[in-house]
Amino acid sequence: MAQVRKTTHSRKTGARKTGARSTARRKASMTRKRSSRRAAPKRWSQRVTEESDALDLERGVFKLRDPRKIAASLKRSAEHSSRRKTGAYRSALSMLTFYINRAGKTLPKTQRTRLERAKVELKRAFGRE
Repeated sequence: MAQVRKTTHSRKTGARKTGARSTARRKASMTRKRSSRRAAPKRWSQRVTEESDALDLERGVFKLRDPRKIAASLKRSAEHSSRRKTGAYRSALSMLTFYINRAGKTLPKTQRTRLERAKVELKRAFGRE
C-alpha cells in the first residue's frame, strides 16, 4: 500500500495565502500610484484657468457685484492678453461661461443672475447686440 503523506495545510489554503500576498502587493503598488497622482492639482478647472491659453484674468473678477464691471474687466483682460488664441470677444465669453458651468449647482441664484447679465453687458461692450 502506498503511504499517504499528511501535510499541515491544504492546497486551497496555500493558494489563499499566496493570493492574499499578491493582493497586498497590488494594493501597495496602487497606493504608490495614487500618491504620485496627488501631486497634480485637485481641481482641474483651477489648473485650466491658471495654465490655459484663454486669458489673463484679474483676481476676483467673478466676485464683483456689478455686471458692467465684470464685463468691462473681461473685455480689458481679453484685449490685453497675449495668451488668447481666438478673438477677444470669444475668449471673454468663453471664460465667463466656463466659470458659470464649473460652478454648477453650487453657484447661488443671485450670483448666477449677475453673471448672466454680465454676458449681456459683454455683448454690448463688444458691439455684438
